[in-house]
Amino acid sequence: MSSVRKAAVAGSFYPGEAAVLAQSVDAMLDEAPAQRLHPKALVVPHAGHVYSGPIAASAYKLLVGRPVRKVVLVGPAHFVAVPGLALPAADAVETPLGTIRIDEALAAKVLELPYVKRSEPAHQREHSLEVQLPFLQRVLSGFELIPFAVGDATHSEVAEVLDDLWGGPDTLVVVSSDLSHYYDYESAARLDAGTAAAIEGLHPERLGPESACGRIPIGGLLLAAARHGLHATRLDLRSSGDTAGPRDEVVGYGAFAFC
Repeated sequence: MSSVRKAAVAGSFYPGEAAVLAQSVDAMLDEAPAQRLHPKALVVPHAGHVYSGPIAASAYKLLVGRPVRKVVLVGPAHFVAVPGLALPAADAVETPLGTIRIDEALAAKVLELPYVKRSEPAHQREHSLEVQLPFLQRVLSGFELIPFAVGDATHSEVAEVLDDLWGGPDTLVVVSSDLSHYYDYESAARLDAGTAAAIEGLHPERLGPESACGRIPIGGLLLAAARHGLHATRLDLRSSGDTAGPRDEVVGYGAFAFC
């Protein structure tokens, strides 16, 4: 293994000690409601675990006992301007819970697309992907990762990447996105309800800049989901005002399963 993308937000977005992190994630999974769904894809939030972890756990609990071996993880690039979609330059990613190898064969396949590149800076500080990894590590075993930071891309470009990597039952797609940002509690609830309806109806054209920071990854998944005959189920829809924050400025969080 020649290079590893080290954890950037351990100790801030989630606990930095392995035992504490495992206990924290397991507690959120235990508290999440049990549902009989077998998702091919998920949409999950990516704030600090204390804020959005319970919402994300409602989706990840569906993966317990599933034979997933490949995870295609897609989220917005927050810190670096990215033309298209960026794969990391590393061979693996790391959290306090261990190391996850990147599937280089699948990475090579999509690197043939003109809008997919490798970029170490795009991944170096990016939390939208990293905060999902401890959940994946606690509910899956022996899986490999194909992580993308999405910047200046289109819904269709994201959908084409997902189609190329769609695979069978052993491949899971995870889109990481928060919903509305910094509206008051009631306004955020109205905006997020509209975004949830767009997701459930597979209508990417109804997602605007105020809908979600990951609206492009979400939109790409909606296009791919429609082509593959999936339907979306809302698992949870709340905000930081419901979990661990004040209500004058909140961030919206939603979890959705595509089956």
